[in-house]
Amino acid sequence: MSNEELRAAADTVLARLVGAPGGDARLREDQWRAIEALVADKRRALVVQRTGWGKSAVYFVATALLRERGAGPTVIVSPLLALMRNQVEAAARAGIRARTINSSNTEEWDTVQEEVAAGEVDVLLVSPERLNNPDFRDQVLPRLAAATGLLVVDEAHCISDWGHDFRPDYRRLRTMLADLPQGVPVLATTATANARVTADVAEQLGTGGSTDALVLRGPLDRESLSLGVLQLPDAAHRMAWLAEHLGELPGSGIIYTLTVAAAEEVTAFLRQCGHTVASYTGKTENADRQQAEEDLLANRVKALVATSALGMGFDKPDLGFVVHLGSPSSPIAYYQQVGRAGRGVEHAEVLLLPGKEDQAIWQYFASIAFPPEEQVRRTLDVLGQAGRPLSLPALEPLVELRRSRLETMLKVLDVDGAVQRVKGGWVSTGAPWAYDTERYAWVAKQREAEQQAMRDYVTTTGCRMEFLRRQLDDEEAAPCGRCDNCAEPRFSDAVSSSALDTARGELDRAGVEVEPRKMWPTGLPAVGVDLKGRIPAGEQAATGRALGRLSDIGWGNRLRPMLGPQAPDGPVPDDVAQAVVGVLADWAKGPGGWASGGSDALPRPVGVVTMASHRRPQLIRSLGARIAEVGRLPLLGSLAYAPGADASQASRSNSAQRLKALDGALVVPPALAEALAGADGPVLLVDDSTDTGWTLAVAARMLRRAGAQGVLPLVLAVQG
Repeated sequence: MSNEELRAAADTVLARLVGAPGGDARLREDQWRAIEALVADKRRALVVQRTGWGKSAVYFVATALLRERGAGPTVIVSPLLALMRNQVEAAARAGIRARTINSSNTEEWDTVQEEVAAGEVDVLLVSPERLNNPDFRDQVLPRLAAATGLLVVDEAHCISDWGHDFRPDYRRLRTMLADLPQGVPVLATTATANARVTADVAEQLGTGGSTDALVLRGPLDRESLSLGVLQLPDAAHRMAWLAEHLGELPGSGIIYTLTVAAAEEVTAFLRQCGHTVASYTGKTENADRQQAEEDLLANRVKALVATSALGMGFDKPDLGFVVHLGSPSSPIAYYQQVGRAGRGVEHAEVLLLPGKEDQAIWQYFASIAFPPEEQVRRTLDVLGQAGRPLSLPALEPLVELRRSRLETMLKVLDVDGAVQRVKGGWVSTGAPWAYDTERYAWVAKQREAEQQAMRDYVTTTGCRMEFLRRQLDDEEAAPCGRCDNCAEPRFSDAVSSSALDTARGELDRAGVEVEPRKMWPTGLPAVGVDLKGRIPAGEQAATGRALGRLSDIGWGNRLRPMLGPQAPDGPVPDDVAQAVVGVLADWAKGPGGWASGGSDALPRPVGVVTMASHRRPQLIRSLGARIAEVGRLPLLGSLAYAPGADASQASRSNSAQRLKALDGALVVPPALAEALAGADGPVLLVDDSTDTGWTLAVAARMLRRAGAQGVLPLVLAVQG
């Protein structure tokens, strides 16, 4: 077939894909160049093009043409479920049979693999996590690599740890690339890669040193997007602005927040104000996520209030706006998220409402980056000495890392060849491994530069689109003529006093439930703590209360400066103490509260106990005293640290290590024990904050054993 005939066939497939059979749909020149390289020349290509350019059209058209020529199925490695669902539907329009293997359809895996083996599947979408699942890696992946007609790596910036969304599972692609038969084409695509990330991705994919590699990088301007920034005084003003102006934004869209707590908070407030919105976060169940996506696609909601969980791959061409309540930490991440809007409409609004809390949230996420060398070496030593595979629950108690961070670290070590995931857990390979201090330091420096760039984006008086394009090393960057700096701002920062009062009332609403721990973590005997199984009911804390969450934009903004690592100790501020008293009053009157009158009501507290603290003893003691005074309760005393005890490490390690650090660290002083023995009812246990809940669990167990008839935790903040 000549190139002219191939081009005509490609345009025919494109017409089916876009729903215009027999129409005049025609590929862009660079789309055709990529397809020609893949189908006619069997080359490897890296395509860096803006969101909405049509990267998926390249691999679907190439798939149809390759399948007509007898090639095996296309394998697309894709990071998000939203992307998979969109693409299965898009493929069907072009007559392409697509199936997926991901965490949400485990019951279909066997059927899908049988269909692939029978040649009934044209496209298999695989989540990157599958690539290192032992069964999939050892049984399915080799057969798939041998039969693949085209390998597609979507959102390929995830391969690079220079990128904003590095995912170590993606590095497993190197194994699949090495196993591909000669002449199998490979396509990598992304919309968010600067020059450094582009070069790194090309190297990771093996395209960088290949003389026949094709790199297609286009201009990143989005002519439909009008960018703007509104710098409002505080969270209440931002919430009020959203409530008053959401209806003025075109069509339906996305409101991004930086944390799950903020997403839930904003969703509840906007619903209260009469807006039809839904929440979409990493904690949203798969079925609820899919319903939310469908509601947005069908314009049944004005907006999804989402974290970055709704990001890459969500495809709604007529999305009319993207609003960020808080700045992402990277211009590249920001550009990617705003790129969801305006793909199929002439005009879309993009607004950033930065917050004072943004920096603290960036610092938190930076703190969970790749661990220090000593922790990595400790993990390798434990695996090397185990003599058998160790699962994450078995390994976690032996190293000072939380499970999610431990798993990410192991994936990086797996890619580096130092460990391997096998049936039953993880093993050490014994291969030499070096901690790349220089690279990790450079990555950290890169993150700091990206954060500064976002601060500069907020304050720049130049063109905002040009600013973002230059951050992505777009050589064609030029003033857009559309943003609030190039043209007049399209939105006022004014909010009515009534809307502001409503927002303040919502943000000032205090009270978060604190769920008690009911099971000891696995593996405690391995670290010398003789506890396991269910915590006896007579040793548990009751469900407690907190003033707020550190990650929310209401009380979180007030509490973060007071509870930060460098915050000085001192008496509890009056407004905070009054708010805690309000939480206590609501607790008493609410369902199950001691003043509710219900049959299941808790007994009224008979005293106050404060937690021991090295860092904030004044704060906790003064808070306990204020509660005792207002509630007309006796201040029974405080837990204390045993001589020489140091539980400071408990605040930064995993559950088992926290409990090991707490084991024997706290004591019930004799005076407190005597007071508890004479107390005819539960006590309020007052602390500054709780993270995992283990300190409260240990303290409650000690107080119950000392005679307390119940323990009601009351803290200022829930961390996270």
